[in-house]
Amino acid sequence: MTCRLFSYPQRFVAPSVKRALSGACLAIGLLASTQVLSQSAGGTLVMIAQPEPPSLAPYLSTSGPIGLVAPKVYNGLLDYDLDLNPVPELAESFDVSDDGLTVTFNLREGVKWHDGEPFTSSDVQFTIMDVLKQFHPRGPNSFREVSSIDTPDELTAVFNLDKPAPYMMRAFSAYESPIVPKHLLEGKDIREAELSNNPVGTGPFKFVEWKKGQYIRLDKNPDYWREGYPLLDRIVARIIPDASTRTAAMESGEVHYGAFGAIPNIDVVRLRESDDIGVTTDGYAMINPMALIEMNTTLAPFDNPVMRQAISMAIDRQFLIDNIWFGYGKPATSAMTSNFEPLGLYTATPEFYPESPDVDAANALLDAAGIAEDADGMRASAVIDLIPYGEDWRRAGEYLKQAMGDIGVNLELRYEDVPTWLKRVYADYDFELNVNYFYQLPDPVIGVQRHYGTDQIRQGTPFVNSTRYSNIEVDDLLAAGAIEVDTAKRGEIYGQIQSILGEELPVVNLFEMEFLTVYNEKLKDHTVSAMGAYHSFDRAYIEE
Repeated sequence: MTCRLFSYPQRFVAPSVKRALSGACLAIGLLASTQVLSQSAGGTLVMIAQPEPPSLAPYLSTSGPIGLVAPKVYNGLLDYDLDLNPVPELAESFDVSDDGLTVTFNLREGVKWHDGEPFTSSDVQFTIMDVLKQFHPRGPNSFREVSSIDTPDELTAVFNLDKPAPYMMRAFSAYESPIVPKHLLEGKDIREAELSNNPVGTGPFKFVEWKKGQYIRLDKNPDYWREGYPLLDRIVARIIPDASTRTAAMESGEVHYGAFGAIPNIDVVRLRESDDIGVTTDGYAMINPMALIEMNTTLAPFDNPVMRQAISMAIDRQFLIDNIWFGYGKPATSAMTSNFEPLGLYTATPEFYPESPDVDAANALLDAAGIAEDADGMRASAVIDLIPYGEDWRRAGEYLKQAMGDIGVNLELRYEDVPTWLKRVYADYDFELNVNYFYQLPDPVIGVQRHYGTDQIRQGTPFVNSTRYSNIEVDDLLAAGAIEVDTAKRGEIYGQIQSILGEELPVVNLFEMEFLTVYNEKLKDHTVSAMGAYHSFDRAYIEE
């Protein structure tokens, strides 16, 4: 049975994906929405892109700044509403076989790429099999069970799976799995193709210009397949490196939108009292962000789990939240976010993630392991790289320098531009410690496994296993957890994984992040999807 997902704009009420994957096809009820249609189209949205994207290739990198811009240009097969239910994009409907081994997508007719070429099922097959499964940071996990994709006609794509993969159905957004034009990438070096900085998609906005260090301009796609949309004439993503200047631009109305901490929390506390400025934490339900430290487990002394345990014990996670992120966040208590608890997948490991720092116990642990202090009271010196996404991370680095000094680790802070940082950590492995944040996403197969699997040591691919941690037992458990359909058994598997990772700590999680979006109240319908800022913004408009 095939169920059709009707045309936009509508509110969709869908049963859970789990139900869909048990053999019932997705059925979405519709309620007419006339509010947006009553608004007059036009206007320019100015948003903050902080920092400047390293490229506009979401099929190669999940870098946050890329995610702000690229989903306005590209579409996915599906989007997800604020309740995480699937919503149609390039796929009008899909059907999952009773055994979960075949997923058939019925594609939208009449869609064109921005260069005028028709979108077909061949683009879907090429994107998944030749691009995302090969080059995307999370694609190899999201589509690990997809053995082939059949294209019986131009509007049908049949995914053939070796094993059921219910998590895959959460991975079809434009941010997570953008569908790319086969005719512009086939036969080319995917990493070096011109499309990387001159994107051509099927989305509501066309790429026009990127003036490095200043702005990225996207203009309305007059041939967009959703009739009457987008409402905006243009989106300008401004690059504003200085935090105080970003805040001033928001306060003065020069910019309308800043997400993912573009406006520092210290300023949000003041701005949220303004009648002209709104603040929301909505739009981040799909990502589950976790702040963390990646350890280079191939270099002494961070190759020693005892050193990694001592670092975790010495950090005051609540201090970071209260004093740098102004109360937004929750201390990490495991290798996985506590947001997985409703799924039965979360297990706390408090012995390795203490509620309060215990410097004395950390020092005693190091002493017992023979990691001795020198004449100056230092046990080690290292450079800690900081994700170059703003002043909050610099302040976090200063705190970590102090905290690790208490256990005899002398840190030097290094803060570079985004391309240099990405290359250093994920291409060259030229680092000792790296402060970062990862999205754990709606399922650990998609968001967590890339940290720890041996097969995720993929040099040159960003946001995967840069620590080069490898444990055969963990690999086997990750593989088992990915295909286990029994909830209780799956919970036991991930409990074992969290127990092992608690002891070995190749990644020390800091806190579960709570991002803020700051916006001008004139901007409407900017958060209509679980993807939040990573949505297409085809419904957004400015109320004059």
